[in-house]
Amino acid sequence: KGKIFEINKPLIMGIVNITPDSFFEKSRNKTQKEVFQRILQVIAEGADIIDLGAMSTRPNFNFISEEDEWDRFKPILEYILKNLSDKIFSIDTFRSEIAKRAVLDYGIDIINDISGGQYDKKMFETAALCNCPYILMHLVGGIEKMHEVHNYHNFIQDMLFYFSEKIKQLHLLGVSDIILDPGFGFSKTVDQNFELLNNIDKFHLFEMPVLVGISRKTMIWKYLNLTPNDALNGTSVLNTFSLTKGANILRVHDVMEARQCVDLWWKIMKS
Repeated sequence: KGKIFEINKPLIMGIVNITPDSFFEKSRNKTQKEVFQRILQVIAEGADIIDLGAMSTRPNFNFISEEDEWDRFKPILEYILKNLSDKIFSIDTFRSEIAKRAVLDYGIDIINDISGGQYDKKMFETAALCNCPYILMHLVGGIEKMHEVHNYHNFIQDMLFYFSEKIKQLHLLGVSDIILDPGFGFSKTVDQNFELLNNIDKFHLFEMPVLVGISRKTMIWKYLNLTPNDALNGTSVLNTFSLTKGANILRVHDVMEARQCVDLWWKIMKS
């Protein structure tokens, strides 16, 4: 919103799905009323950022049209503009036109693009036009193959090279407020996700905030032979570990529990 925003203490990004088919069943919202209630819930539980998504990107997700995606977003954005314009919201989309309308017409603060600008070639230009923070996620193979295993030459080094190239493109367009998302669960095996988690600190060489989104993901429930519904405890454990490795933002379904992780970890660091 045109103000300098410093991230000293790690932030919580609360997930609000405007979808009927998200991989975590309890996060699905099928009506506008449910979405409004969910937004107020994550704010009450201590979310610093509210992340709005209108299309699930779980394995075998249903690819909806741009028109349908916007139809899901629009009434929610109107509600936010009227009632919650003082809060920080991000829009989870890989379509530049939707991102542009959300930011310029409805005051959304951050663009969260899981494709790293690969799906829509106008996305980087849109981030520059909107003059807002842009979340750059690591993804190999594009949207259609984002859950397939990829052969890396050197896993972590390849990721660092990916970010260096994308950051250069963004800087040339004038985008300077960039948040890095290593993309847990996307184009990576379970073992690679754990290797990535153990190397989060390496991504601070770019001197940009690092977002960790591991909430109830496959790396937790598949490894522990559970379901997403049973993965809260594992999520809290790995979120806490990610804080020790330098995570600046935690993207989560369970805001209250993540807030407790951050507050307790912060207390330790200040002691």
